[in-house]
Amino acid sequence: MEIKTILQRIPQLASVENIEITELTGGITNKNYKITANGESFVLRMGGNETKYLGIDRAVEYECSRLASQIGVAPDPVAFLAPEGFILARFISGKGMSADEIGTEENIERVLESMKAYHALEKFPGFFSPFRVAEEYRKTAESFKVKLPAKMDWYLEKSNEIEKAMYSRQPLTLRPCHNDLLNGNFIDDGTRIRILDWEYAGMGDIFFDLGNFAVQHEFTVEQDAILLKAYFGNPTDSQRAHLKLMKIMSDLREAMWAQVQIGVSQLDFDYKGYGQKYFDRFESNTSGSRYADWLRAV
Repeated sequence: MEIKTILQRIPQLASVENIEITELTGGITNKNYKITANGESFVLRMGGNETKYLGIDRAVEYECSRLASQIGVAPDPVAFLAPEGFILARFISGKGMSADEIGTEENIERVLESMKAYHALEKFPGFFSPFRVAEEYRKTAESFKVKLPAKMDWYLEKSNEIEKAMYSRQPLTLRPCHNDLLNGNFIDDGTRIRILDWEYAGMGDIFFDLGNFAVQHEFTVEQDAILLKAYFGNPTDSQRAHLKLMKIMSDLREAMWAQVQIGVSQLDFDYKGYGQKYFDRFESNTSGSRYADWLRAV
């Protein structure tokens, strides 16, 4: 699809003559372009046809990012193009942060300041559960004839065990969540840490955000403790166990996401190898001696 034709459909850009378009690299789901016109910069985000199989609803993404932008956490989305679901958002100037940099005590606290701000919003459209996502991704991958790991049933049994332990005594309170806190989704604008890419956002469990952020940055026990202290002040054993178990579920979600991508993606990326890394870590962490302690503690 010709980008200039797409831009003609956006009122702010339709009559601008000199538009600079630069492709932004690094994504493994979408194509992103930086658009500069009349001294202003935007990012045009174009999801591939396959994203509907990943459970992504672009109208929900647009609304979640709009709500998060009102509190200064997300980039401001200025246009939504239906039916494709393309989103144009204001470009945020700032710098990316390496996993080492984001893992300092100061920056963990800054990330959690942004996270708490959107967790405190009243409502997001959409719903997210890593447990349901893992099950749905299995069905989708099977429908595309993807050869799933031999231990697939065992992985989902473990997922079921974690879910029962977490919510049998204390039902879940749903909060607005981002659910995809990869390193590339953070930008330091010099004042606060801004968060990009709200395509999996919805009402969910804050512990998934915390665990997903921690595991995607390979936090140590010490960094997990900093994170929990920054969020809760004096964390309980149950809260510590919730974090550890959601780190495990984040790995399963990522592994299952890769299985769907094997079946549907047209990008040149080793999804099989990517998924295997997460399956291995999931297996290792649910087979360790601490796992039973965490199930009891939640």
